[in-house]
Amino acid sequence: MTSAETTRRRMMGVGLGVLAGVAAGCSGGSGPVRRLRLATGPEGGPYNAFGRALAQAVAASGRRIEIVPVSTAASVDNLRKLGDGSVELALAMADVSEDAVLGRDPFPGPTAVTALARVYVNYTHLLVPADGPVRSVRDLAGRPVAAGAAGSGVQVVAERVLRAAGLSGASASASASASAPAPAPADERQLGLAASVSALREGSVDALFWSGGVPTPALADLARELPLRFLPLDAHVGALRERHGPVYSAVTLPAGVYGLTEPVGTIGVGNYLLARADVPPGAARDLLQVVFERWRDLLVEVTAGARLEPRFAISTGEVPLHPGAAAHYRAVYG
Repeated sequence: MTSAETTRRRMMGVGLGVLAGVAAGCSGGSGPVRRLRLATGPEGGPYNAFGRALAQAVAASGRRIEIVPVSTAASVDNLRKLGDGSVELALAMADVSEDAVLGRDPFPGPTAVTALARVYVNYTHLLVPADGPVRSVRDLAGRPVAAGAAGSGVQVVAERVLRAAGLSGASASASASASAPAPAPADERQLGLAASVSALREGSVDALFWSGGVPTPALADLARELPLRFLPLDAHVGALRERHGPVYSAVTLPAGVYGLTEPVGTIGVGNYLLARADVPPGAARDLLQVVFERWRDLLVEVTAGARLEPRFAISTGEVPLHPGAAAHYRAVYG
């Protein structure tokens, strides 16, 4: 049994022990409203849209919790805020979440966070002008690339893809030899989505990394005004899984989206709804009831065609389930 499975069983056991306690937190209870701050992402981004939709759904539910979305730089920033107690809830990509729990770079040590649910999958986008010279990741050697905002999960996955291709500073140096000099590393620019779109449109970068739902509206708008090429990334999934674990998977951008005439293989990364362990179990269970009742509304602006199912939601890898989440899944789904 893996450490993740052992931890999950332990947390599910704890969850059973709090079932009686969470009942008082259900809709119709009395007492003060529990205010929970949710670290989302930058304005206009999918995490921000999900957070606003969740706050509205909770407010309409009548449950005695209030969700207060907090704009942030996204995944890395969100986990730091969760760790220091400046928020109670957060959205974050699965790879960064596991880094936080295990104390891997960029986190100085293990961060005590728990998962409420895996809510949807991010698709890694790498797009370039269709009439440009870049046709593969390797062609980005020495070229300026919009690689995600500082503190974002996009920046993490972009750096890992470039490293797998031998185009980050560290990997380029390691691959050098007397007979085959190392390729120049890509020039990674720390830009958020809006700035990345502007930079690609203006030609100040040659490529744009993004990790998000499909379609991402800002990229769909760009594809309508500028012919684009979406580069396949699925060949790098194996290297990423070997180095960073099974948080990465092969997924496909379907034909039709962004004007694509055929599918493009790429890298999928889950997104977790996270909580501090000291969030009351009843509040966590109330929140999950809203999430599962209203998932269509929550995901409509984030990713098309996605579903939220319990067997998917509990797949949170090395990130243990919150006791209230474990109780919810046991009580509702057995």
